[in-house]
Amino acid sequence: MVQINGIPILADIAIGRIRVYQEPQSASETGRGEAFERSRLERALAQVGERLGQLYEKALRETGEEEAAILEIHQMLLEDEDFQDAVNERLAEGCSAEYAVRQAGEDIAQMFSEMDDNMKARAADIREVASRLVRILSGTGDLELTEPAILMAEDLAPSTTIQLDRSKLLGFVTKGGSVNSHTAILARNMNIPAVIGVGSDFLKEVQDGTEAIVDGFTGEIFVEPDEETRQRLLEK
Repeated sequence: MVQINGIPILADIAIGRIRVYQEPQSASETGRGEAFERSRLERALAQVGERLGQLYEKALRETGEEEAAILEIHQMLLEDEDFQDAVNERLAEGCSAEYAVRQAGEDIAQMFSEMDDNMKARAADIREVASRLVRILSGTGDLELTEPAILMAEDLAPSTTIQLDRSKLLGFVTKGGSVNSHTAILARNMNIPAVIGVGSDFLKEVQDGTEAIVDGFTGEIFVEPDEETRQRLLEK
């Protein structure tokens, strides 16, 4: 049994199999010609724009206007001229679409992070928009749960959490986050047992399909729990 500790978000217990989610690995810097990469980018922009629109409607129905507003911000950032100009500059230099998007997103995120508190939140938003584009460009696509699972990840953007089938999301655990983050607020609104701010390299200690128990009262996660722990938490 492995025990991991973090910050509890919702006072409830989740028991199930682990699904580990990791972002796509860094793409090759060099592209296959500006015209080719620009064509790929345009298709990805259209796909992501359509998907964000769908998620906006889903959020309105299932979680409310506050969460839907996050998707609206993402749609605006996707269409932002500064972001698209920064991507196009890198394409003109011979970069791949994935690399251009990731680097442009990070540069703009750094700019936001140096602004006042109201704008600092946009840094995470532009990173999520860039990440969503990279997932489409790399063929990874959206995260989906095909069976009930406890999701474990470095971090989970609200737009990623909203898109999941609520009936299959038993709980989630993230390396980063704070009690006032968008994702933490969303977990409480969606009534999902969650532990965040686990830190360390906990993803190296877990594997897909392994049983885990998330104690949303104490912030403890038990991976491959022994029978005594399992029974105690089942009773709890």
